[in-house]
Amino acid sequence: MEAPPDNDVLWARSLHFTHRDGSPGLAGVSLGVRVGEILAVAGPRGSGKTTLLRCLSGLLRVQQGEIWFNSAPVHTLGPMARERLRRERFGWIDPAPALVPELNVWENAALPMMLRGTGRRRAKVAALEWLERLDVGEHARRRPHQLRQAERQRVAIARALAHGPTILFADEPTAPLHRADRAHVLRTLTTAARSHGITVVLATHDAETAALADRTVSLLDGRRVRTVHLPEAPETEGRAACSLSA
Repeated sequence: MEAPPDNDVLWARSLHFTHRDGSPGLAGVSLGVRVGEILAVAGPRGSGKTTLLRCLSGLLRVQQGEIWFNSAPVHTLGPMARERLRRERFGWIDPAPALVPELNVWENAALPMMLRGTGRRRAKVAALEWLERLDVGEHARRRPHQLRQAERQRVAIARALAHGPTILFADEPTAPLHRADRAHVLRTLTTAARSHGITVVLATHDAETAALADRTVSLLDGRRVRTVHLPEAPETEGRAACSLSA
């Protein structure tokens, strides 16, 4: 078994995954992510971006291949160990905000910290700091249903960042946002990653979003490709052109 490179916080080799309906998800994907790097996983819809992020983060267990986090194997962990790893070391942002309706905004943002055992007061301070950075601090005591979709997504992003994850997995994090909101949120994400040493794995089908990353890995039909041409704006769905990696 080949050991992952020392400077890779996340390393994967020959990942294979097939969905329950028989459709291919991943077909031999390999990659490495360096500490503090912002890596964009680019490709059109259905290319395998979400499946890759879910496998790398332990949400899905790969059927073949290896995944290493900080030189420790993830692919051999059981469900409880993978859940603990996600809770303690990873952050996750979905395309649509999944907030707990019974909790107010700051409680939603603080929830991962409190689940890790952080005291309520300390968790609240950290949550409020990120809510302010994302311009939703004034809504801290409101419930999710009282917020607009874009505001709820900002709360979800604050929740993913507040507990200081080692790796943040962001699956089309600005999909529900308008162009101006996307720009602000993406600046916050990249600034947070740089200043806090957070590694980011960002799935996107938008060229402008991918351009903010340090490096881009392109997918098509579950395979790595050399290039993939993305539309300039998410609202415009174009036909992707690509060439297979040599």
